[in-house]
Amino acid sequence: MNKNIKEIYLAGGCFWGTEHYFKMIEGVFFTEVGYANSVIEKPSYEAVCSGNTMAAEAVHVKYDASVISLEMLLDMYFVSIDPTSINKQGHDVGLQYRTGIYYTDECDLSVINEVVLRQQKNYDEEIVVEVMPLENFYSAEDYHQDYLDKNPNGYCHLPLELFEYAKKMSFKK
Repeated sequence: MNKNIKEIYLAGGCFWGTEHYFKMIEGVFFTEVGYANSVIEKPSYEAVCSGNTMAAEAVHVKYDASVISLEMLLDMYFVSIDPTSINKQGHDVGLQYRTGIYYTDECDLSVINEVVLRQQKNYDEEIVVEVMPLENFYSAEDYHQDYLDKNPNGYCHLPLELFEYAKKMSFKK
């Protein structure tokens, strides 16, 4: 496997817009929406919305670290969220809409912590983004995958300008 291929799981509110945003970022070559850190195996969307699964709507992001670093990717993540909001992004409210950074490589934790500390300087309120190892990830139902590609006028909590911003960013070294 290519040593430059890395992955991270990011929760940023409704996963439709979060996935669409990350797909626009140079160096990201794979996204999949699903449910992170559920206490119930293979939860359905309805079960997640009930709040009983403790799962976060998240996006599995695979990226080429020779194009974009984890630090840059996380900086882009912070542009797309309100990191001081608990269980709410935009009009979406509920435990499943919390923000979170879930890692699979313990070596990523120091970078994640550095970015969160640096980002904290931009806010008067405390950053409440959950940072923890990924315990599990269950792919969401097919109709959720690439939702905004299939439904260009579909609901999204992120402003359209953010997608344009992501497309225009260049991370060439």
